[in-house]
Amino acid sequence: MEASVDSTQAQAGQVQASYSLWQLIAYMLKLGACGFGGPVALVGYMHRDLVERRQWIGEADYKEGLTLSQMAPGPMAAQLAIYLGYVHYKVLGATLSGLAFVLPSFLMVLGIGWAYVHFDGLPWMQAVFYGVGAAVIGIITLSARKLTQKCIGKDKLLWAIYLLLLAVTVVTKSEVALLFIASGVLVWLWRCPPQAWKRGKLMSAAAVIPVMSATQSGTLVQMALFFAKAGAFVFGSGLAIVPFLYGGVVHEHHWLTERQFVDAVAVAMITPGPIVITVGFIGYLIAGVKGAVVAALATFLPCYLFTIIPAPYMKKYGKVPALLAFVDGVTAAAVGAITGSVIVLAQRSIVDVPTAVLAIATFALLWKFKNIPEPVVVACAAVLGVIFYHRI
Repeated sequence: MEASVDSTQAQAGQVQASYSLWQLIAYMLKLGACGFGGPVALVGYMHRDLVERRQWIGEADYKEGLTLSQMAPGPMAAQLAIYLGYVHYKVLGATLSGLAFVLPSFLMVLGIGWAYVHFDGLPWMQAVFYGVGAAVIGIITLSARKLTQKCIGKDKLLWAIYLLLLAVTVVTKSEVALLFIASGVLVWLWRCPPQAWKRGKLMSAAAVIPVMSATQSGTLVQMALFFAKAGAFVFGSGLAIVPFLYGGVVHEHHWLTERQFVDAVAVAMITPGPIVITVGFIGYLIAGVKGAVVAALATFLPCYLFTIIPAPYMKKYGKVPALLAFVDGVTAAAVGAITGSVIVLAQRSIVDVPTAVLAIATFALLWKFKNIPEPVVVACAAVLGVIFYHRI
């Protein structure tokens, strides 16, 4: 039965898959359960594991997925996981891959939410985050470095776009979606002269770009609408959703206190998987298990739809020179924004000499010894954080 499903699904793809759907699901479950470091690290892990080591996904497919995940609203890492599931196994693969990626961290934050409510807060969280936050900076810095080397190369125009988006992200502390599209159009126009627009394929490729481009029950409805809006209108990495959530959860609806919201973000940072999973913790604090499920589903549904709907067009027109140029431009912008987000995070996590040393040591250790599991490094950083935090 398993072989039959895998064979049927693989035949639906353009290229025969060298792996089964169940292997991909198992990988996404593992990544969701052990992948620390936020969106920058997670997309880096997918490239390292699925493109370089296992060679399940082609470089072009990965770049298309990264581009789509940056152009469409929602959490970048989750969208990339959904798209990579779509590559060979279409909608079924996209659905199961996305669920497998999100489920482990959702269950973790659900458990932490229960402990938080029943044991009156998490006073140890600051000490743990003190160390983990610094180690995470080292992890995502290494991931950003690898992505930069792989995606930018020696192209001067791509470097200019990369540096511009890096600077914009650092200054504004957010990611400007229009700049991603503008970067793609710029490279498109530069590499494909206007006379190429007369070709039928190019016009067809251009057509796809706009596509990408109270009571408890009452509270649950409000939550569904609010978190769906957050998932539908916040672009870029999961970190970009934090300011949006803060304004709505704390100031507009008064569902949480500021202290509770800070704890929610900390929980997302010290658990594996996408940072956006903090919505599960927030939802639990508001309305228990039902609230956690509603918040998570409402947040991730838009990003799922914004991935699988444009995906067929990316596959159909992905080899057209004009779209390839567009993809290169958007990818350069995306990697620049990712690198800029590393700097923004570092400003908040590197607060003294011990955290600076820990971040540098993490980077050097993982660079030198590539087989060290990141969860082991994160666990050691948590212990060191508790030790040093109480000595300050």
